[in-house]
Amino acid sequence: MSRAQAESVIKNIIREIAQECASKGQAVSETLVAFMVKAVVLDPANEFNVDRTLTKDDVQKLIKLCVDRLMDTRTPSLDTVKMQVYFDMNYTTRSDFLEEHRRVLESRLQPVIREITDSRARTREELESLYRKIVSAVLLRSGLGSPTDIAVVREATAALQSVFPQTELGTFMSLTKRDKERQLLELTMIVTGIRLFNKECGKGGEGIDDLPAILNEAVPATTQNVDSEIQATLRAANKYTALIEKMHSGESSEGPSTQLLKESLINTRQHEAFLRVILNDVISCAHQVESLEKQLATRMEQLQATVQSKTAVPTAQVYPQFIHLSQLWSGFQDEMVLLSVLSNILASLEPFTRGHRELFTDEILTPFLDGAIIKSDEQRIQESKGEKINPSDFKDLDWLFPDTTKHFNKLPLQYRGYCAWALAKFDRLLLPSNPDIGVLRYKDHYYGFSNKQAATEFSQNPDGFIRLVAEGAKRSPELIQLLELHTQFASITPYSQGKDAGRMIEKPITKCDSGTQTDTHFMETNIVKSYEWNEWELRRKAIKLANLRTRITHSVQTNLSNMRRDTAIQVWPPKDHTTQTKTDSYTNVPQPTVFLAGLRGGGMTVSTDMTKVDLTIDVDQT
Repeated sequence: MSRAQAESVIKNIIREIAQECASKGQAVSETLVAFMVKAVVLDPANEFNVDRTLTKDDVQKLIKLCVDRLMDTRTPSLDTVKMQVYFDMNYTTRSDFLEEHRRVLESRLQPVIREITDSRARTREELESLYRKIVSAVLLRSGLGSPTDIAVVREATAALQSVFPQTELGTFMSLTKRDKERQLLELTMIVTGIRLFNKECGKGGEGIDDLPAILNEAVPATTQNVDSEIQATLRAANKYTALIEKMHSGESSEGPSTQLLKESLINTRQHEAFLRVILNDVISCAHQVESLEKQLATRMEQLQATVQSKTAVPTAQVYPQFIHLSQLWSGFQDEMVLLSVLSNILASLEPFTRGHRELFTDEILTPFLDGAIIKSDEQRIQESKGEKINPSDFKDLDWLFPDTTKHFNKLPLQYRGYCAWALAKFDRLLLPSNPDIGVLRYKDHYYGFSNKQAATEFSQNPDGFIRLVAEGAKRSPELIQLLELHTQFASITPYSQGKDAGRMIEKPITKCDSGTQTDTHFMETNIVKSYEWNEWELRRKAIKLANLRTRITHSVQTNLSNMRRDTAIQVWPPKDHTTQTKTDSYTNVPQPTVFLAGLRGGGMTVSTDMTKVDLTIDVDQT
């Protein structure tokens, strides 16, 4: 079977195990399943031979064993594995945390930035809209207030106008896309510095939290929480250690399961190791905050001295100081993010320790601890303080001591500083070593011991004890990460062949659909109006220019044309003009009608008698 086929088979096994666990109501990640597959294969009791191809029966057996272990939720061993998987997948270095945080912020800002850089605003309304978008982008990137708060927007706009007035938008529009993004970043830092300085002077600062004060309260509180967790974990580890020692000494044959006690001890020691990592990061935060506060105070004093009560200050003097002030504030924001992440990891580790606490409550352990001596790590080291190995008794071995070895405290002890002899002699018992007794350098590795007897017995057969420790790690695979045994088990990688040094758990490869798009005109247009594609037209222009070289322009002026010049007159031509009254109105009068009767008369003998009849009709009756 080829390597690619083997990986495909293992991935199918992992997928099938995850599906079967999900069908039984237990959701597990593929990373946890991969870890469990490796643990089952390593355990010699399961009789898997990694040098030959798995048969169909082997695959079914592997799936069944992995599902059984993953479904056994009351074993501290599984809790430890889950804790290791969680921490390995969620914790990273300080620089990686901050880099990922900045990457997420930039990805969220990209739509806003792209809308600004791709804008082709021309009208007044479009330019005003673009300026408002620039203000919003500055606020979002700086993190100083909400873009929906009117007071914050008004203050940010005033600060931006003092640096980048709206009349400069034309110049901004003519820049390339990259130059626009660079200028937006610079404007953000300058505006942020101005607002922070105004807040210090008591003239602004709307929506700006007092991060130094918040951090000065949060860092000590987080440190106290982590330290209290460490102390509680150590108390539980000391009880488990004392009870295991009592059982191995033969003083008591009754009591809880030794296997469960050792798994619980491993769980507490792993929890302690992770807590100390978090504590170191919190202490680094405290030192960083202290350094930032000193730099912030110094920068504010320099700005006060530069600005004082001047009405105008050269930008070359004040802008770099505003930018540095913004960078210092970004440092405070980074510490807030880092402290929040560490607090979330601290809270998420607690459920992985709940199993052994419920199994071995104080009521259950107290009767079995009668007569047992509970010692802390410091007490054990103090008891063996006077003991020291005599190198002359072991001429063939190389022993190192604090007074004869340079950088003795920085020696990378094997098994994370736990006693190699106790791990083998008492089957996975974790006892802290005391390097002052002497450190054995054997095959380029350094081994510490809890007492002189342990060092003496280990020196007589180092290979045998090392082999026993490896066998114990196969039965309890969570020890591989706790004791940093990755190199001893590097040849067995059932999930992935690619490994990082010092890591037991393989991170899955993140895949996603992605696309790219090119701007239509990412460069400004540059059309040459005088360009001619027709060579005959070019020839005509060349002949015309050549002819002009041999021509002279003449002008003649007469007495009548002296002092005259061309003039132009502009008139206003008449135009049609109409008026309209407010309302149309009319009047109507009766038409008079008269009838005269008797005009013909009665002849010569009878006198004429005329009668007039008025036939006029009223307007209302017409």
